Amino acid sequence: MSTWATGVARVDGEAPGIRAGDPAAAVGLDSAMPAADSWPYAFALGQPSAADLTGDFAGAAAWAAAWRTWAAANGLTLRQRGRRVMGTEQELPTHLVVPDIDDAARICGRNWAARLARGRARARSLDDRFPRLAGAGLLAATVTAVDEMSDMDFDLLCRAGHWFSAHSAAGLTPRQVPIEGLHSKWLNHRLDLVRRLAGHEDLGLLPPHPPRVHFTYLDPAHLTAGGRRHDSATIGDRVKPAYRPQVVVISENKDTAIHFPSLEGAISVEGMGRGAGSISALPWLTTARHILYWGDMDADGLEILNEFRAAGIPASSILMDIASYEQWERFGTNEDARGRPLRWRPPRHVPYLTEDEATLYRCLTSPDWKRCRRVEQERIPLDVAVAHVRDHLS
Repeated sequence: MSTWATGVARVDGEAPGIRAGDPAAAVGLDSAMPAADSWPYAFALGQPSAADLTGDFAGAAAWAAAWRTWAAANGLTLRQRGRRVMGTEQELPTHLVVPDIDDAARICGRNWAARLARGRARARSLDDRFPRLAGAGLLAATVTAVDEMSDMDFDLLCRAGHWFSAHSAAGLTPRQVPIEGLHSKWLNHRLDLVRRLAGHEDLGLLPPHPPRVHFTYLDPAHLTAGGRRHDSATIGDRVKPAYRPQVVVISENKDTAIHFPSLEGAISVEGMGRGAGSISALPWLTTARHILYWGDMDADGLEILNEFRAAGIPASSILMDIASYEQWERFGTNEDARGRPLRWRPPRHVPYLTEDEATLYRCLTSPDWKRCRRVEQERIPLDVAVAHVRDHLS
């Protein structure tokens, strides 16, 4: 049977030619809803070719009858046109005519009717409380932006918009804004909407504090003399370490950075995840004679290594190649920190990886890879890591 006619055998109540539970998909209703001023709207049903009609007229007749039955059962009408088939004139449906958006939501099923009702209620609420939105042509876009918000979040958004429209937040951090139920992460993720409702381009909040780079002194002479072991540098501040390092070991994970074994003239740095930009701002660190990076053997770890080099940090890696993976795979895992399975994903552009590193990266991002997708650096003994560093220095 031709592709346009497949699925004519159907579950009662569904539009013909589509999967169960997805009646709007046949005409694209739930993927391309027309504009508000476009109703009634005629959705094209697709048409059999002349060859299809000649070769399988019984299938075409069944398809047309199924659409007529379904449209009648749902209180809708069809547009039809005559087609010449084997010397006879046949009426075949061409479009499904939907009168208005309420009918569209009804036949789409699932949660569309409730979603439409929620959108209308929120549009009225926003228009009443923030009339400037309609005047600026922003009401419809704002209703779309809050569509998936919970009722609690929508209420909090409206209260935040009112507070910022009536108060100055100059000198406050997001955490200090006195709105019940509001926390800094919530506000940081919705600043654009709050600014829109408040009618202010700038809410006056203090900028985020500059990042800090935490590091550990590893030089045994320094430590034996009573020097401090742990230190930090705030980006943009004037910071000088206790000694200028000749060796810098950047670790992806905090535990390995803090507990790295002693090493002459060395400093161990917490990599801050994707914190290459912050670390690159410390010239006494990036100009060290030897800079090494050690991260997890997984896609993320190798991408982070690539980002450090892209930021201008000339780091060599340790224990992040296919040979190291082969040696330590026995400690690997296929689950993330929350117990969710690690799955393949398309590889990213990683031009700064060496060929050995890139080989491992291609394996770990391949859909055909059946082995562990992550070997965490903490599973590798620290004495092994320091031995690799010493080999690099020799």
